[in-house]
Amino acid sequence: MNLNHIYQGDCVDVMRTFPEGVIDLTVTSPPYDNLRTYKGYDFNFEETAKELYRVTKDGGVMVWVVADATIKGSETGTSFRQALYFKEIGFNLHDTMIYQKNNCPFPETNRYYPMFEYMFVFSKGKPKTVNLIADKPNKRYGGKVVSSTQRLPDGKTVKVSANKTGPTRTVKKYGVRGNVWQYSPGYNKSTKDKYAYKHPAMFPEQLAQDHILSWSNPGDIVLDPMCGSGTTCKMAKLNGRNYIGIDIAEEYVEMARRRVGEVRDERDKVSGIPAGSEGRLEVVELARIERK
Repeated sequence: MNLNHIYQGDCVDVMRTFPEGVIDLTVTSPPYDNLRTYKGYDFNFEETAKELYRVTKDGGVMVWVVADATIKGSETGTSFRQALYFKEIGFNLHDTMIYQKNNCPFPETNRYYPMFEYMFVFSKGKPKTVNLIADKPNKRYGGKVVSSTQRLPDGKTVKVSANKTGPTRTVKKYGVRGNVWQYSPGYNKSTKDKYAYKHPAMFPEQLAQDHILSWSNPGDIVLDPMCGSGTTCKMAKLNGRNYIGIDIAEEYVEMARRRVGEVRDERDKVSGIPAGSEGRLEVVELARIERK
């Protein structure tokens, strides 16, 4: 299994060549129903899901960004069926997050504007890495931590407080953000790499980076089994993670390799892997990677 490499091929076939339990984090977005033709290719969801579970480390996380098509007046519900299948094969549904868009296509006249996609965060057991992003400005910054009440299952209320260190604790400037993340997708917004917009369904670089920072550490291995234009791989490299990308379309593989090759490589600072190198992962090398 080659680290810092983008494979061309069917993701199921490629993942079957990987050792078991080697991936720290997956961030990916599959083709949504038939919303995009994607060069005429499709993918076997159930086999993809099984391989993702097999290659994920215990405690590893898999982020599945997905939405549903509306066909004959009804949303397909494919996203929910996929989420339930991931649970059936062993994944824990750690969080159901929302990717909220600041822009959207014009809707039909009988429904509200479609402005979000799901970001299902699955884990193989308890997540081993959680780095919650704290960038939400607190309105009560500098004030004292206050108490409130919480209702118990039997209907009774108890006093609760975020104050764990005594009555003099003050509110921090920034708190942990919620699980609805807002981005502005579109030309010159998702990325500054203009040639990447030849891909029909690219998600924002910031979205990929936020998940990479949240669920992995420097030196970890980040996978995107349907990497498309290479956004996940690019942001993994920029943030000192090792990356593996897979895509079946030759055009997108070339695009992804170009994007990754053009970014400044930070891995030499945080993981000890020389800039521009491709590592070869064998099972015996896992200890070195996990130590980072």
